[in-house]
Order: sequence, then C-alpha cells, then structure tokens
Amino acid sequence: MKRAIYPGTFDPITVGHMDIVRRACKIFDEIIVAVAESKNKNPMFSHEERIAFAEAATKDFPKVRVIGFENLLVNLSDELDADIVIRGLRAVSDFEYELQMGYANASLKKELETVYLMPSLEYAFVSSSVVRTILHFDDRVEHLLPPAVYEMIKARQ
Repeated sequence: MKRAIYPGTFDPITVGHMDIVRRACKIFDEIIVAVAESKNKNPMFSHEERIAFAEAATKDFPKVRVIGFENLLVNLSDELDADIVIRGLRAVSDFEYELQMGYANASLKKELETVYLMPSLEYAFVSSSVVRTILHFDDRVEHLLPPAVYEMIKARQ
C-alpha cells in the first residue's frame, strides 16, 4: 500500500490544496492530510478549526484521512508508517523552501521521499496567505476555498 502524508498548516485549506489532493489520489492508495499545529506561524484559525476545514473539504475522498499533529514530520511518518511526503510547488520561491525542507527531512530519515506536485495553472496563484489577506479586508473568497470551507468560515464571522 502506497501511503503518503500531505502536511501543512492549511490556514485555511484552499482549492489549490484540494487540487494537489485530487491529483495525489491518482498516485497513492492513501493520503493523510496532516494539519500542523504551527503555533509559531500564528495561524488565523485554530488547530481544531483547520482540522475541521480539511475534513469537510475531503469528505468525498475515500482515499483521504485527516489528522492533526504537533511533532516533527519525520516522527509522524514513523507513527503512520508512511515514507512519502507530498508537497505543492507554485513558484520558484516555493521550490527553494521546499527543497531545503525535503533535504532537512531526508537528513533525519533517509527513507523519507518527498514528491513535489505543481498545481494546475488555474490554482497557481492560490495560497492560504492570499485567502487570509482577502478575508481581513473583504469576504469574497468563495472562488478560493472548497464550498464547505467557505460556508464554515462565513458562519464563523
């Protein structure tokens, strides 16, 4: 069984993240969307909310399971018996950061492989930080979020 972890803060999960999930489901038998607590990033949404958003967004994906985590990714991979990490790359700036993280993880666990997926062109500009910025000034983000997540955020306001 090919099990892969798709880790992230997912603050909030976007249509770009879902594009990566959809495409990863064609490659792997199980995708574990691992929502990092990431207190150091000062997320807009609580860890519990971000997990709930991810669960709502992926509810129709039988290959996907959502969990929260607070430890190192390499430790999580041991706990889950998953040696594949999925990461999305939108731009060159993402590549530089993700390459560094992939090497750092490999230095801690040689067996850990990172698979980089580029989003479809229509989602290349979408990021959680763009969504958070728009939310700060406006609420017109429905085209950037899975419908269930948009409704949950709208209900929260």
